Amino acid sequence: MAAFPAVRICPLAISSSAERSNKRLQSRCNAMLSFDETSTSRRFLMQNGAVSALALLNFNCGLMLLPARAEEKAKDDESLVGALQSLFDPNEKTNSGKVLPKAYLKSVREVVKTLRESLEEDTKDMAKFRRTADAAKESIREYLSSWRGQKEVVNEESYAMLEKAIRSLASFYSKAGPSAPLPEEVKTEILSNLTTAEDSL
Repeated sequence: MAAFPAVRICPLAISSSAERSNKRLQSRCNAMLSFDETSTSRRFLMQNGAVSALALLNFNCGLMLLPARAEEKAKDDESLVGALQSLFDPNEKTNSGKVLPKAYLKSVREVVKTLRESLEEDTKDMAKFRRTADAAKESIREYLSSWRGQKEVVNEESYAMLEKAIRSLASFYSKAGPSAPLPEEVKTEILSNLTTAEDSL
């Protein structure tokens, strides 16, 4: 701030002085201006130098974090690619390590779930029992129409156990009639087969 009044005084002094004092004042004014310019340029350099140093440190820290960020991005990309592949891949790996069609696994899980619910339902509430039995019957029909005799799943333990459970249920109802209550030994055998089929997935 002190430099600006000195600059204002200088031109007034130059215009009101004589020529010989004019040269002397001009030299003083030039000296003051050069001193002020030097001090402001020094301040400017120091401030900008500090800002540049901070920017350089920040940039270096950012460069140090780049490999970590690249690894995180690669992991995110891999998980995204894996999710997309599993979404469009028609097969799924089971717990035993075998690769089976997703549609088959979904169908088996649905049959196991609905048949188990039907077998565990209380037979005293006929309306509710009929609903669960009808859902189980429908899922069994869909399963058999889609997967009976299919080469890719016939040799699977889940296929064999589910077929065994369905056959024992069908043989009981064909002998005893469609409205006969299911005995406990038949029920436990079927539930055991369902559990084995589910565990093999």
